[in-house]
Amino acid sequence: MNKIVKNELKALSELELISKVDDLRRELFSLRLHSKTSPLENFTQFKKLRRNIARTLTYLRQKNG
Repeated sequence: MNKIVKNELKALSELELISKVDDLRRELFSLRLHSKTSPLENFTQFKKLRRNIARTLTYLRQKNG
């Protein structure tokens, strides 16, 4: 998972941001399940996903107002 570019998030609408947050949370959940069933090679994926979720929620809150 690469870092989300700020310009991408600014261009998204409110509904698209909500969808993006849902997708990122699902990805984090599946990563957690995968880490419990088999060993992970790269644990920094957790940190990147959590930061991307926070970044996306920040832009969503700015759109709301």
